[in-house]
Amino acid sequence: MPETGRGTEAAAGRREARSVAVLGLGNMGTALADALLTAGHRVTVWNRTAARTAGPAERGAAVAATVGAAAEAADLVIVCVRDYPAVGELLDRAGAALKGRTVLNVTNGSPAEGRSMAGRAAALGAGYLDCGVMAVPAMIGSPEALLLCSGSEAAYASWRDVLDALGRGSYLGEDPGLAPLADLALLTGMYGMLGGFLHAAALVRSAGASVGEFTTDQLVPWLRAIAGILPGMAAQVDSGDYTATGSDLSIQVSHDAIGDVSRAQGVGTELFDPLLALMRRRVADGHGNEDLAGVVELLHRR
Repeated sequence: MPETGRGTEAAAGRREARSVAVLGLGNMGTALADALLTAGHRVTVWNRTAARTAGPAERGAAVAATVGAAAEAADLVIVCVRDYPAVGELLDRAGAALKGRTVLNVTNGSPAEGRSMAGRAAALGAGYLDCGVMAVPAMIGSPEALLLCSGSEAAYASWRDVLDALGRGSYLGEDPGLAPLADLALLTGMYGMLGGFLHAAALVRSAGASVGEFTTDQLVPWLRAIAGILPGMAAQVDSGDYTATGSDLSIQVSHDAIGDVSRAQGVGTELFDPLLALMRRRVADGHGNEDLAGVVELLHRR
């Protein structure tokens, strides 16, 4: 894959201003542009609806009339739009203006789309980084914003200083599909936790108790403590040894206490039932002596 040669010398000076274009000024794109401006970089913006460029322009950004003009004004071109087809359209419109530059795509998509987009960028003579931004717009520019990047390692090294202005960068490897996959895996873990919270909140509310007090005083400390078992579960998944170190699956599914109490309280069990069904299936398959981590084998066969 061709990699950008522009800006390499500047990468040695971490505080030197870099030239960056931001294509797409939704809430996230605007937050990215603002963080770059705050860090002192030279920012050019473009948006399909020109009115969205007014705010960044007032804060010091240059406004490009076309996608090609934005790319020509920058060494790094950040694309933040709704989906990968929209990314591809912008790359086509930029065309030869992308030659020798690096495309940093922060649009959500799939691993296959990331790899395909890297090929399209390479055909235009551009380096490519796919980046999952694990943050809401208000977090951009803070260490809490996590940027998962994959693709050209040389491009990542060259533009690490710019990524530092946006959040905490993490390089996953040369395969452009790694960042989209990690992005979705993290979101999966997040939604699993939030689903558990919603069921717990419904149970607490059904008893007339304060969900806020329960969450602050009991649930958050409990989840922080229980998160400590995840590395051990991960080691079991990697090794395939699911030998139980605590309550094995057969004990955990011997009765459906969560479901029984939930139904008695008028609380739906749609969030918990799928996990319970998998746990019972694993026991039925002869793995009742295992830890919960063994359920992963029903989701993806080794």
